[in-house]
Amino acid sequence: MSANSLDGKVAVITGGSRGIGLGIATAYRAAGAHVVIAARKPAGLAEAREELLRVKGDGDVHTVVANAGEPEQAERCVEETMARFGRVDVLVNNAATNPYHGDLLDLDLPRAEKTVRVNQYGMIAWTRCAWRAWMAEHGGAVVNIASVGGLIVDPHIGYYNATKAAMLHMTRQLAYELGPRARVNAIAPGLIKTELARAVWEVREPILTAKLPLRRLGTVEDVAHAALFLATDASSWMTGQTLVLDGGATALPIGVEG
Repeated sequence: MSANSLDGKVAVITGGSRGIGLGIATAYRAAGAHVVIAARKPAGLAEAREELLRVKGDGDVHTVVANAGEPEQAERCVEETMARFGRVDVLVNNAATNPYHGDLLDLDLPRAEKTVRVNQYGMIAWTRCAWRAWMAEHGGAVVNIASVGGLIVDPHIGYYNATKAAMLHMTRQLAYELGPRARVNAIAPGLIKTELARAVWEVREPILTAKLPLRRLGTVEDVAHAALFLATDASSWMTGQTLVLDGGATALPIGVEG
């Protein structure tokens, strides 16, 4: 078996019905995995499943309606996965929320709690379920989709970025706690050309890319390739680490205007 293969493995992906999550599911299926995609909306899951079934691969595709911020729904998803496939080899904590834009001092408690519940505690809840159901005894890989925002200061989404910074720390903490059975790594994407972020990048793309060393924005496929690497034996001696995929944005000297 190739080091980049997921033949016979089972991967659960939260927020898997669109964007980065669907891109990762596509890459995993092409690599031979059975994929379980979880998301809140049944219609989106149904469309995503049809798209995934068109990808060449031997693995099955299963969908579960689940909110990443509800621990009991994480348990139900993992229970369904175990009942259907008998294993959970890879967990991708991809789902996230960002209900607040603005200064930290104007942040209200309900939106703060929602952000933490999904972006931080959700990661713990889903990892716990996968660990207890399969990985504690058989091993596995956890891939956390954070953000380059967890490494920088932003004038509009500071609290969202703080939860992503917490994800990066918890990735290291869980790598310590779950080793040597399971590996835990993270990806910190920069601006990715998804439909969800279209309003951010479409009009300003020439300006944004002119400043980047690689002169382009990221794609869903860029993140999916990294997620495949972290899920397979190709990264078998790697845990507690963060792959930054930002086209070189964090490598720019201070004050550079492009």
